[in-house]
Amino acid sequence: MSEAGKTRVLAVSNQKGGVGKTTTAINLGTALAAIGEKVLIVDMDPQGNASTGLGVPRETRRVTIYDVVVDGRSVDDAAVQTAVPGLWIIPADADMSGVEIELSQADRRSFRLRDALAAQGRDGQTRYDYVLIDCPPSLNLLTLNAMAAADAVLVPLQCEFFALEGLTQLMKTVEMVRQSLNPALEIQGLVLTMYDRRNALSGQVANDVRAHFGEKVYDSVIPRNVRVSEAPSFGKPALIYDLKCAGSQAYLRLAREVVARERKRREQIAA
Repeated sequence: MSEAGKTRVLAVSNQKGGVGKTTTAINLGTALAAIGEKVLIVDMDPQGNASTGLGVPRETRRVTIYDVVVDGRSVDDAAVQTAVPGLWIIPADADMSGVEIELSQADRRSFRLRDALAAQGRDGQTRYDYVLIDCPPSLNLLTLNAMAAADAVLVPLQCEFFALEGLTQLMKTVEMVRQSLNPALEIQGLVLTMYDRRNALSGQVANDVRAHFGEKVYDSVIPRNVRVSEAPSFGKPALIYDLKCAGSQAYLRLAREVVARERKRREQIAA
């Protein structure tokens, strides 16, 4: 758990679609739970793919993140225990697509999620070690709520040609949020996804990203993997669907690296 029992809130974000963002939120959350952390995933994408991928059927999503940010329902009311011990999710549905309009005149419209997460821990019994927010692949009020609530941004980055272009946009967004909503927001790290070792371009992109961002890039690389792609259609994280596949093992390594990086950060603060 993070310092003084405080939950560490990470926005899993990239404004480019199809980079493995939801896959990373689901499987990193599962892997963190598997190594003993208590994890909440917040599905902020109106498509609700993280909810589906964790086996929460649409017809059972009675209280969603919409109810939290629009109607003020509590995190505890909305959080659903998944089939993975230690892993909860606040589901999303299509109602989320109307949030921008419904909150257009609301007070603290960009801080609705932050306020809800802060209220969850007021009794001193912080329930989660990590909150992972699965952001939509665009800059809108939902993404701003996620970044205003987050301690840091975790960036999945596809090992393909246009990856760095999307990353430039994201960095501008993070800087804008720092200036206007959340001065403490930082980049937690970059995760290279969909890596194909048979493809020279994957290696070139990985090298370019590491040259530019150095230690911010996680050592763990997520390979392009059929079993990881199949898992959501069964409503399961890859680690439950096939623990031994290369993708599942990569997410376990990533989880350990995230925890180790957090431990190091806390030690530096304490010093």
